[in-house]
Amino acid sequence: MTIAIDRALVWFRRDLRVTDHAALHGALVHARAVRCVFVFDTEILEALERRADRRVEFIWHTVAELRASLEALGGGLTVLHGPARHLVPQLAAEIGADAVYANHDYEPAAIERDAAVERELHQQGRAFHTFKDQCVFEQNEVLTQAGKPFSVFTPYKNAWLVRAADPFYVKAYPIESHREQFEQAPAGPMPTLQEMGFEPTNLTALKLPTGESGARRLFDDFLGRIDDYRDRRDFPAVPGPSYLSVHLRFGTISIRELARAAIARTSAGAATWLSELIWRDFYFQILWHHPRVVDHSFKPEYDALVFPDDDDLFAVWCEGRTGYPLVDAAMRQINASGYMHNRLRMVAASFLVKDLHVHWRRGEAYFATHLNDFDLSANNGGWQWAASTGCDAQPYFRIFNPVTQSEKFDADGRFIRRYVPELEKVPAKYIHAPWTMTPAQQSAVGVVIGRDYPAPVVDHAQARTIALDLYGAVKTGN
Repeated sequence: MTIAIDRALVWFRRDLRVTDHAALHGALVHARAVRCVFVFDTEILEALERRADRRVEFIWHTVAELRASLEALGGGLTVLHGPARHLVPQLAAEIGADAVYANHDYEPAAIERDAAVERELHQQGRAFHTFKDQCVFEQNEVLTQAGKPFSVFTPYKNAWLVRAADPFYVKAYPIESHREQFEQAPAGPMPTLQEMGFEPTNLTALKLPTGESGARRLFDDFLGRIDDYRDRRDFPAVPGPSYLSVHLRFGTISIRELARAAIARTSAGAATWLSELIWRDFYFQILWHHPRVVDHSFKPEYDALVFPDDDDLFAVWCEGRTGYPLVDAAMRQINASGYMHNRLRMVAASFLVKDLHVHWRRGEAYFATHLNDFDLSANNGGWQWAASTGCDAQPYFRIFNPVTQSEKFDADGRFIRRYVPELEKVPAKYIHAPWTMTPAQQSAVGVVIGRDYPAPVVDHAQARTIALDLYGAVKTGN
């Protein structure tokens, strides 16, 4: 180990763990003493729509665990509340840090914030070192043979896999072996949720595990069924996914560890799950190279799309009252828990855009507000995929039929009944399209369509034709 500086300050952001942490490792290797900080950044918090936000509570519990973990290693964690762009340089000056260490963030607002922090640190004569940590490959690490960024997933994935064959890219960054470099510091109180202007949510009742320990439990559980992932991932009523998305979002587990585990397996399930991790890297690099997607379609011609954008139809979609049971169950799931199964994200998004003809930006914003695992790059990429406006998106004429999707992926209606209890007694034969029951059948199961459960707000076949016309007009320039 080569000591290059006297004291370093490690700034935790979306990397809330002490295991396999690139910036923390870098600081421990290069500094005689290492201090750590996390900031509940008011520039982020004040932009949130709801004062009862599960993500803030998740972070609060996770930061509390992170602090305890760092103390167990001989260090500590200063927890601040305010504008990070000012508080981090201020703390660095107070403790006499020679440099601040952090991991890369690829979102435009974060890039601007980090640039401001770096400028202020440099004015103080301090360095700002950042590291790759939240993805396996970033920025320009996976390019076409012509040296250009990929815009189609499959060739990107193939190039990613070739590069990842070198185990260097998924190696761990050890922390425990460098623990002597941690410097204890006065802990001070953590700001409470209420002090930050937030309220408790139903996070505890949902039994969503928080922190690095929670991520570990979920991952250990998933490893017992990873080999079945390909066969189970599309069925929302069964435990198919890893449920690690929120933990990846806040970095309570290392992406390198997950990639190593998937690469080490030879099953089709592990290979399929690895593809999902690669999609995550793909969307990161799309956002990095094409930040305009935050405000525009990846395919510029689709900025000309004109949607009817009916407010009432948007409202019934948000509330899970469209009359299409699988769509309604999906929306009620996200509203109740902040989670939505990936297959259902595609179904719900396609339905909003291509059946209700509401602009995909409104759906993107709704998910951004409600998803526990909201990540700008993945959320934008997923919505542009569903709306056919994005890179490597589904063709505009591919329009999910909400009934056939329901029949295929929730055949017996188990998931629907969980979130749409009005339909609990409807036989599986009718649960995907309950309006097809006769009045006598409706009465027999205690659900009258239009009274106890909504009639379909649109006719799918007619809505599909309208969507094709909307997109066709853009394609033809009419």
